[in-house]
Amino acid sequence: MATRYWIVSLPVHTSASAHWNRLRESISRNSFDTLLYRFNTPDLRVGTLDSLLALSDDLVKSNAFIEGVTHKIRRQIEELEKASGVEVGALTVDGVPVDSYLTRFDWDEGKYPTMSPLREIVDSIHVQVAKIEDDMKVRAAEYSNIRSQLNAINRKQSGSLAVRDLSNLVNPEDIVASEHLVTLLAVVPKYSQKDWLSNYETLTTFVVPRSAKKLHEDNEYALYTVTLFRKVADNFRNNAREKGFQIREFEYSPEAQESRKQELEKLIQDQESKRRSLLQWCYASYGEVFSSWMHFCAVRVFAESILRYGLPPQFLAVVLAPSVKSEKKVRGILEELCGNVNSSYWKSEDEVGLAGIGGEAEAHPYVSFTINLV
Repeated sequence: MATRYWIVSLPVHTSASAHWNRLRESISRNSFDTLLYRFNTPDLRVGTLDSLLALSDDLVKSNAFIEGVTHKIRRQIEELEKASGVEVGALTVDGVPVDSYLTRFDWDEGKYPTMSPLREIVDSIHVQVAKIEDDMKVRAAEYSNIRSQLNAINRKQSGSLAVRDLSNLVNPEDIVASEHLVTLLAVVPKYSQKDWLSNYETLTTFVVPRSAKKLHEDNEYALYTVTLFRKVADNFRNNAREKGFQIREFEYSPEAQESRKQELEKLIQDQESKRRSLLQWCYASYGEVFSSWMHFCAVRVFAESILRYGLPPQFLAVVLAPSVKSEKKVRGILEELCGNVNSSYWKSEDEVGLAGIGGEAEAHPYVSFTINLV
């Protein structure tokens, strides 16, 4: 599938069908690998010249906005599919692949009556796409919030012993808790374990001899328990800190541990539910926005062709997908088919950065703009 297309409009001086045949023959003869299709632009309501000029000022800006929303949704789909390790599914418009929808575009009269003023059609498309973008922001924020909560929990469970949650590393039999005795959890630098084992009994009085027990070790630290009298616990903490040993605050609670486990399971389920819901919405909304974009392009081709070639509307709108190596050759074919338009004028102006109608960056002796599907 091609991912980069040109939508082009050529002036017609005799017959559109004859012009189309000449273009097809020339492309086939000189650039056979270039995909070529007619772009079905309906007979829209012209309005006044002033209204067309005012509209042309907004066309490029609106196109950039609509195209941007299209790509935002596509990128969101890619991110969501990647999160589940799945290849991105085919992007479609009403079940039709997007490239086919573009190359076989057909105006939706029911949605956008051709007798409506052009400004009304453009504004309607813009409002619709803006609403979808706002909706996506809300949905994506909800999904992102759940992911952030899960990431925070995972960081606590997978970080170093100095910061991670210790509840799943400590068993009931590791803890002594009575009226007079208490078990503390010490985080000891990995390469200071000999120092810890040699000195913990003397960090304060009333430490139970040989009570140190290693529970876990990571790349940086080792986790030890030590049992002592409650009345000297604060003194032990201070002295341990001075020696470079961290005493973690911890209270063993099976109920709290089970509650955290249930909370984690619920967050995982909620994240997957939100992911599926957002993904389904994105696939549907992508088709809707892409369809709106193509209708917008049809309006743009029509308006810019009138402003470029005059009235009555006589132009041939086509979609091409030339390869990079064929682009220059195809541009030459299109210029040749423009007839009596002074191509050298446009070329020279293009070299100094002439902007086309409505601020279009692609300056040619015919209407042309690019559609990037990715």
